[in-house]
Amino acid sequence: MSDYKVTIGMEIHVELATNAKMFSGAPNGLGEEDHPNVSIDEVVTAQPGALVVPNKQAIAYVQMAGLALGCDIAKESKFDRKHYFYPDLPKGYQISQYDQPLCGTGGSLEITLEDGSTKKIGITRIHMEEDTGKNTHKGNSTYVDLNRAGVPLMELVSEPDISSAQEARIFCQNLQQVFRYIGISAADIEKGQMRCEVNLSLYKEGEDPLSGTKVEVKNIGSFKSVERTVLYEIQRQSEVLDEGGQIVQETRGWDDTAGKTSSQRSKENANDYRYFPEPDIPPMTFSDLYIEDLRRSLPELPTQKYERFEKQYGIRKENLDVITADKEFANYFENIISEIKEKIVAKEVESEEKKLTQLAANYLVSEVQRLLAQSSTPITQIKITAEDYAELICLVGDGMINSSAAQTVLAEMFATGEDPGRIIDANNLAQDNDQDALLTIVQKIIDNNPESVDDFKAGKDNAIKFLMGQVMKETGGKANPQLATKLLKEVLAK
Repeated sequence: MSDYKVTIGMEIHVELATNAKMFSGAPNGLGEEDHPNVSIDEVVTAQPGALVVPNKQAIAYVQMAGLALGCDIAKESKFDRKHYFYPDLPKGYQISQYDQPLCGTGGSLEITLEDGSTKKIGITRIHMEEDTGKNTHKGNSTYVDLNRAGVPLMELVSEPDISSAQEARIFCQNLQQVFRYIGISAADIEKGQMRCEVNLSLYKEGEDPLSGTKVEVKNIGSFKSVERTVLYEIQRQSEVLDEGGQIVQETRGWDDTAGKTSSQRSKENANDYRYFPEPDIPPMTFSDLYIEDLRRSLPELPTQKYERFEKQYGIRKENLDVITADKEFANYFENIISEIKEKIVAKEVESEEKKLTQLAANYLVSEVQRLLAQSSTPITQIKITAEDYAELICLVGDGMINSSAAQTVLAEMFATGEDPGRIIDANNLAQDNDQDALLTIVQKIIDNNPESVDDFKAGKDNAIKFLMGQVMKETGGKANPQLATKLLKEVLAK
């Protein structure tokens, strides 16, 4: 295979989380997959004489996305009719935007790659349109469900700045994070709320990066599949070119099971859609004051939260990446830290705030994240209150329970929502901090294991670990390990 370079641009469609459809008062329709054709009305089904009315909230959501990504927000915009026939498009055209989108150029998203390097991906435009219905094929029959028809659909088009499969995947993942942070969509790619389409072409060193023939790939149902799609198309197109063939400008579909793309249709051009201004919706004008009010309404964005957490809490990068990846997860963490600070002020805990913050982050990323994943529970439905979690962390920090007991308590808290103190008392999990009693046990272990004592004095590190294991066994795992280690070393040094 010759050494080709790749140029990639992404088209991202996102269904917006409004209460109503884009151009009617019918319910949004998201989440009604099991009840077809219930979120419809005369506008959705294109009844004669039905008039469209734009959804103000959906328009604001698109503009918020543009502001979050640094795009120019249009002072004047309009809707257009995009004509094509399909069974799930009752009107025979889609209301979209052509030459005056809500958000224009100037925007970008900086992504961080797996090697730590960063890259800025430009945003060409973000526009507003309505979604289509959904067809289901069973045997020789096709069933049309219009619940999705008319759902507000945002389309973002990137600049052709992406040059690898990894960049394409991370770009899509980071966009999803932004959309979730600003609250405009759940953007669940597995549920079709976010759809990623790859536009890809190849060129050789020294050629214009845009000189290749562009192929569009649809039907990509996961971020992993975005990466697989790019890798497959690079391989496929390279082989075609190496064999002296030509790449056809077309739309292809991704088959996740087969792990390959297949041709669907020749690629349409704008002229094929016969765009013209939507006659039932007047052009829109937006004032500077309106745009500034929207800008001020934006919440803290992912990169801003990451930088603040890094400076304010000083937690490790691997923990920081997980905690700030989800806005609700980050909020939960901050509520926990707030509760810890209150306990420190009230002198209910002896450990330092920095130590407790690190412990809180560690258990969240390891134990809590694992429990959430195993039970498919979103963080918003966790039974452990921030106050109870903070109490557990303070008990661990002050050595009242050891790490093993903490994991047991945390699992019980996750399952029942019970207070950690009650779980510890009910299961006799409190750590033994009685120094005199522990010293007696330590002396007994040393007396009973003279060979290990000799090994320790000979500089063998494993000896202390063996003796510690015997102490923990003798105490049923309840000895404070830090205190036991300290006493062991003191006695052995004599």
